[in-house]
Parts: sequence; C-alpha cells; structure tokens
Amino acid sequence: MHGDFTTAMILRVGLCPGLTPEMLQHLKTSGIKTVEDLVSSDLEEIAQKCSLSYKALAAVRRILLAQFASFPVNGADLYEELKNTTAILSTGSKSLDKLLDSGLYTGEVTELVGAPGAGKTQAEALQRVQVIRVFNAYKMLDALQEFRSSAAHQVVSASGPVKVLVIDSISAVVYPLLGSRQPDGMALMMHLAWEVKTLARELGMAVVLTNHVTRDSGNGHLKPALGRSWSFVPSTRVLLEDSKESCGGTGTSRIASLTKCPRQPVGIQVDLDLGNWELTEGAA
Repeated sequence: MHGDFTTAMILRVGLCPGLTPEMLQHLKTSGIKTVEDLVSSDLEEIAQKCSLSYKALAAVRRILLAQFASFPVNGADLYEELKNTTAILSTGSKSLDKLLDSGLYTGEVTELVGAPGAGKTQAEALQRVQVIRVFNAYKMLDALQEFRSSAAHQVVSASGPVKVLVIDSISAVVYPLLGSRQPDGMALMMHLAWEVKTLARELGMAVVLTNHVTRDSGNGHLKPALGRSWSFVPSTRVLLEDSKESCGGTGTSRIASLTKCPRQPVGIQVDLDLGNWELTEGAA
C-alpha cells in the first residue's frame, strides 16, 4: 500500500518536479490522470506502453508520494533521485545558456534552426566529439539503434558516459524521404523521430538537432524545415539568424530567438558571438 491520499489530485504540469508536459500527455493517453492512478500503477508496464523512462517515472512517483501520501519520505533521497534523472549541461555560451534556461536539459530534444552558415555547428566544439557520418535515414536509424543498444549495456567511451547526442543535420536525411518517390517516407520519418526521443528519455541524454529553414509562402517569414509533422519532436527550438548589428558587428554575430520551450517565454532573444565560444569544464 502507498498510504491514504487526501484527495484524488489531478496530474498537471507544475504539480511536482520532473512531471513534464510530454510525460503528462503520454500518461493521460494511457488513462493515468490522477496522482493515485500513477502511484498505484505498474511503472514498468507504463514506461513500456508510453515509451517513457522508468527512472523518470519512479522519481516522479516518489515525489508525489512525499507530497500527498500520509507517511513521510526522505527528502534527501528524493532530491538525489531527481538529480540523477535530469541534468542541465552548459552549452559553453552564457547567452545561449540564458536563453535555454541554464543550458541543455537531459531527457529532452533541442533543435537549432537556421540557414546554411548561421552557426548551427561550431567546429571548435568537435574536438571533444566522436563523429559518425551517415548519408541517409536508413543508415542514421542503424546508427541510432546501435548506439542505444550499446548504451543500454553501459558501453561508454574511455572519457566517460555520453552526455549529448548531436544530429547535424536532421533535415539532410529527412528531406529525401518526403518526395513522391518515397511512399513510406512519412512513416520512416516518424520512426526516426521516435528513436531520437526515446534516446533522450531512456538514456537521460540531451539530444541536439540542427535543422534548415524555409520561407513561409504566406508572409515570407523564416520557419523550420520538415513541417508540422516534425514540429512535435523537439521540446525546445532556437532560431539562429545573421546579425551585423549585434556583438560588435563581426561576421560571427548572430541573434538567437526562442521559438518553442516548455520553461521560457517564446520570442525572447539573445545576441551570440560565435567567435567567442567558451569551452568551459562544464560545457557540453
């Protein structure tokens, strides 16, 4: 038994740390709508059914028990469990970290959107990155599935566990799927999306995608490529645009705008100088 609950509290965003909008949506789809529903359910079954991290669900359940059950739970244990489930990784740029509410969040997908040469990829950062080159969606799926299998068996690099997965660029492999000669292209794109989101959730990683831009036929504004079908994949989206006025007017100046985020107001902007990236110890 989990103790008596004072109320059949409805699960909602902000009820407790770790209960994200995405997790909430998956739980509601599976009929888990109240605190009592969650704490009395089989977490392994729910995790598998909803493609959610068992560790994340367990951490949320323990926090809910501490808040609403009739018996006490050690707060230090709860904090350690939540801390082990979610981490925030610095990008190496104070401005970008500020835009992202402190940095890249593990368990989530962040997408950087911009035209070619907008600065979505930083060459200096690749000094600490293991690079795998793939040239189509099938090879990318193979690489992601192999990586997930290796990580699940705790096979890590000599420098420690992998914290961040970067896919540069996702549009390069997805665009060819969307033509008329690829009848199963949309299904393959959704499979790729599922793999990306599952890696973030199950392995507790920060996944970063880069995506190109197109112009809206109606108003001419820049918008992320791949359309609405892909828009649900990233939790956070940042649009990078050239700026000759900001950061001293150098050719490395960019404006970063937040276009989607579960924690910050959409529309806020920061100036970035790509020529002054800080590769600090805590940077991803």
